[in-house]
Amino acid sequence: PVLLTSPDRLTPPDPWRAVQAARDPARPTTLDYLDTAFDGCTELHGDRLGADCPAIVAGLARLGDRPVAVIGHQKGHDTGELRARNFGMPTPAGYRKAQRVMRLAARLGLPVVTLIDTPGAYPGVAAEEQGQAGAIAESILLMAGLPVPVVAVVTGEGGSGGALALAVADRVLMLSGAVYSVISPEGCAAILWHDPAAAPRAARALRLTAPDVLRLGVVDAVIPEPSGGAQSDPLAAADLLRRAVDEALTPLLAVPAAQLVRQRRSRFRSFGTPDGPARPASAGTPGPEGRR
Repeated sequence: PVLLTSPDRLTPPDPWRAVQAARDPARPTTLDYLDTAFDGCTELHGDRLGADCPAIVAGLARLGDRPVAVIGHQKGHDTGELRARNFGMPTPAGYRKAQRVMRLAARLGLPVVTLIDTPGAYPGVAAEEQGQAGAIAESILLMAGLPVPVVAVVTGEGGSGGALALAVADRVLMLSGAVYSVISPEGCAAILWHDPAAAPRAARALRLTAPDVLRLGVVDAVIPEPSGGAQSDPLAAADLLRRAVDEALTPLLAVPAAQLVRQRRSRFRSFGTPDGPARPASAGTPGPEGRR
């Protein structure tokens, strides 16, 4: 097994250093993983309303012999690519493109795999005028009801609602060098202490590292990275991601669609409750909502 499900097997990193490492431009991007961890990807463009957000990559691919739909945030490795991809911050058109591919996957009966690496949705005036909040909400609603298995992987920076819009999944995984939080450390520091320089303090308070998030039950398992991080050996990182997604996805294929949806909704509704997140049920076993 590739997936680590016990926080005690992970070495807790310094939170602020973990944030900086997760933002390293050398880390593999969604397009890198499509070239290495997946096979035969056909990228689909456009939201069918007139725009094609470059911060979201979506299409059909194969995971081994299994056809899947893959959707992910795309940053870049240099300044030019980062600017061209809007630093991985999607506009409403990006989330509409993702929704289009999700609906296609549902019609074709294909599992959905999402790769998450964004500081958050694009906060510009134009994005707000075009319905940014509504696009994120529509994506969350759509994913909650998809009748196919969904596996999400936080590969780098999982920030705010921009990340959650692709993370409503049956299994949520996280690379050991990634971070996942409700807000960026800089944003948290500016709100709570009116001082962006307090970002390291905010990072510690947010509990955003892989061991913390796994202990909280926000992710189901952690994928180990090569020594030195995914950027040190992208091919080895891609192999680990491929094996982990396959390990998480295979049991879900045997679960009826209605049960998948019940368990997925039950899991996310349990966040913030006294009992905490619902533990994933094994294949063929109803979750808490399915037993009611």
